[in-house]
Amino acid sequence: MSYDVMVISAHPDDAEVQMGGTIALLTKQDKRVVLVDLCDGEPSDFAAPGVRAEQARRAAAHLGADRLFLNAQDRLITDTIHLRLAVARLIRIHRPAIVFATTDACVHPDHAAVGSLVSAAVFYARLDHWDRVPGGEALGDTRPWAVERLFYPHCKMEPPWGRDFAFAVDVSSVYDRKRAALAEYGSIFRIEEGHDRLLTLYEAEDAYVGRLFGVAYAEAFKSQSPLLVHSPTVFLPALHG
Repeated sequence: MSYDVMVISAHPDDAEVQMGGTIALLTKQDKRVVLVDLCDGEPSDFAAPGVRAEQARRAAAHLGADRLFLNAQDRLITDTIHLRLAVARLIRIHRPAIVFATTDACVHPDHAAVGSLVSAAVFYARLDHWDRVPGGEALGDTRPWAVERLFYPHCKMEPPWGRDFAFAVDVSSVYDRKRAALAEYGSIFRIEEGHDRLLTLYEAEDAYVGRLFGVAYAEAFKSQSPLLVHSPTVFLPALHG
């Protein structure tokens, strides 16, 4: 199955926390979106094994996206050739125009590994003749695919970017869907208590980014390459011009 957008994250919940509103907007626009988690998130804080993966599937459904899991180990994810090839294989099979991945992360070592891993996988995905490369069998039966854009949402375990980002997406109209997706994760957030400190902080960041543009909520992104548009008229109005 082909997808318009692939979101690659270390753990279940990362995609929702970082860009759940944007995912909801994309699927609302009839874009096909697949979330790829490098691991299943085990062990989770507040649930038995297997629960977090089921919560992740329900969370994706709130956003209108599909979900896939790779078999890396939570807490021990590193940028390896094996994982680069596994991600490149998914890119070549599902052929997304846009890929999203984590960047500028250092607090959680799993998050820190994702940026370089996915950047390499995007490069691998467009190369041919893997049958001539020792160890390249994982891509030997797939066709090259060149991703059009590689973008990075902000990792909310890290300090906010301030104004140092490439663009932001107004997610105010779909923010209830982002909340619903995150509310599925009772395995890692204290949902049953009605208040979770991390979720409160995450929402505060989305409100802060929104405030920069005069909207309720927005999600910030950086870009692997400079942005090119057909016309400067594509941009929405800013607060101060």
